[in-house]
Amino acid sequence: MEAILKSEVTNLDKQELLTQFPALAAYANETPTFWANPHYGHPRKDDSMREADVFDAGTRFRRFAPYLAEVFPETAPAHGIIESPIYRLPHLEKQIAADTGTVFPGKLFMKADSELPVSGSIKSRGGIYEVLKFAETIAMREGDLAYTDDYRILDSPRYKRLFSKYEIAVGSTGNLGLSIGIMAATLGFRTTVHMSADARQWKKDKLRANGVNVVEYDADFTTAITAGRKLAESQPNTYFIDDEGSKDLFFGYAVAAIRLGKQLKDAGIKMDADHPVFVYLPAGVGGSPGGVTFGLKTVLGPNIHGIFAEPTHMPSVTIGMISGLQEKITVYDLGIDGKTAADGLAVPRPSRLAGRVMDTLLLGSCTFPDHDMMRWTARLAEQEQHNVEPSGAGGLAILERSFPALKKLGYPVENATHIIWATGGSMVPAPEMADYIKTGDALLAQSAPTR
Repeated sequence: MEAILKSEVTNLDKQELLTQFPALAAYANETPTFWANPHYGHPRKDDSMREADVFDAGTRFRRFAPYLAEVFPETAPAHGIIESPIYRLPHLEKQIAADTGTVFPGKLFMKADSELPVSGSIKSRGGIYEVLKFAETIAMREGDLAYTDDYRILDSPRYKRLFSKYEIAVGSTGNLGLSIGIMAATLGFRTTVHMSADARQWKKDKLRANGVNVVEYDADFTTAITAGRKLAESQPNTYFIDDEGSKDLFFGYAVAAIRLGKQLKDAGIKMDADHPVFVYLPAGVGGSPGGVTFGLKTVLGPNIHGIFAEPTHMPSVTIGMISGLQEKITVYDLGIDGKTAADGLAVPRPSRLAGRVMDTLLLGSCTFPDHDMMRWTARLAEQEQHNVEPSGAGGLAILERSFPALKKLGYPVENATHIIWATGGSMVPAPEMADYIKTGDALLAQSAPTR
């Protein structure tokens, strides 16, 4: 096992950081905090990523749809389109109203990426998309694939032989590894996933059952991805999918906005200045929520607003954006231990891409303690019958803190639609899901949620 010491990825002085950026003190103290981005709505400084890139990604998914329907029968009812439903959460509206002693401000929905086919998480978009784009590039460059072909020809021995000449590698806490590993192995690529200590065992087992090489690290995500990247650089014909800086991952995630726009319309949900839509996205490295938010703002416009949800022990994207240091700061620099039950969010250093792109597109963020996340995992399962892994309940864990902050910012919250983005959960083994719910119930029995 390749080891990288924490000192190799962080060397900033805590006191100097707190002196220079006083707003970081709340995060260093692990205090649940709402941060309003002061640059939100300002003109974008970098227009190298455009709305057209999102629609290009959507078109590529369409080209692959016949192939996906062929190799993943669970996508056949949707004709090979990888998408998730949205659900109204009326019982949790009543629960939050009871918790706060007020009427729920608006309506509450869940975007159920926990039910996305193939790998059961938000990563089914970005991770699968980048693998498909790489496969298309190889098939056109070294095979005879044309844009107008039926892409089901890729599920043939000759293309599997072609793809087997290449390896795809990635570093992951779990869900990105699942999506990339399953998709790449299905196409015929040799595949390696470098997994941090936070990754759940069942995710490692599922990858190995699909023929994926899993390299385990007794360390965090930063260690795993750094080691994986270095190893890939030294190996010929190895394509490393970089969760800390990939634009293709970003565009794959952003396709969600195209589909969400239609879902909002079909559900009769108003979206204008008097009826804003707030989307609460759990954030780890920042790539998937950043990609979704990029899509929301560029495709759906000014009246839909992204808010990131981060554990108090892993506020990586927030501290990167507040300080402007982005990937040059880690939670360890503030003396935070980086321990969280949200394995999908267990990332101490933010993406070098996400924070910069989000500079003017993200309304803000809010941190939450793990015990709130576990309570809402249980409530979502028991009151609405939706099972998500703990990180998928991160959006619920910040709602009560977000409402007063949004009102203070002048938004008509009482007319709003609130969408929590459930990032994963449908593939969690039943015994493990039962343990999550049991933990949440025990915490609910002890005390009311922290506000």
